[in-house]
Amino acid sequence: MAREGEYRIINFHGIGEPRRELEPGEADYWLSRDRFLTIIDSIASHPQRERVSITFDDGNASDLLIAAPELRRRGLRAEFFILTGRIGHPGSLASDDIEALTAMGMRIGSHGVDHKDWTKIPTPALRHELEASRTRLQEICGVDVQSASLPFGWYNSAVLLEIRRAGYIAAYSSSGGNAAPGSFLKPRTSIRFDTTDATLARILTGQMPIWRSVRSEVRARFRI
Repeated sequence: MAREGEYRIINFHGIGEPRRELEPGEADYWLSRDRFLTIIDSIASHPQRERVSITFDDGNASDLLIAAPELRRRGLRAEFFILTGRIGHPGSLASDDIEALTAMGMRIGSHGVDHKDWTKIPTPALRHELEASRTRLQEICGVDVQSASLPFGWYNSAVLLEIRRAGYIAAYSSSGGNAAPGSFLKPRTSIRFDTTDATLARILTGQMPIWRSVRSEVRARFRI
């Protein structure tokens, strides 16, 4: 159960027909357009709507083609975490698309340069992922990029330390559960193609079973 002041962060990936080849396991987090609309309708009409935040990972073309316009129609906003190594590639956002998201009132964050597990790369490579991606995004959208989303949701203490050192004020995981205001590490719940309405209702009210949140947190924290 969510404690006073806590909020939920719902994370999406791709929507509709993919316009690029998906990585192994990625299809599990790809939603049909109709399913996505049903979910954001549930968010928009939820009595605790103000305690629900929305994010997107990877920088798929569907972020602008489908997600952002539908969010705006419902008075919702989101933060889009972009893989800068994919900018302009087929099926991914182009520079102009990222500018358009910013103009629509959406926030932009870094998902790194390439889709790499940050717990498995040397420190210099991690610093490049964090610094080069933020520099590129700030050049494109003209605003300060302050948040980073962890590829695959994995992290350890060394990764979190480097994110702080790079000047980010928030790191988004995929641990599930509720986020505390002002926290540096922010857990999110990623929506899958098989997420049921009943599960979604529990997520939106902060009723994720405590064992699931703790298990995800422990698995991520001790990633080596």
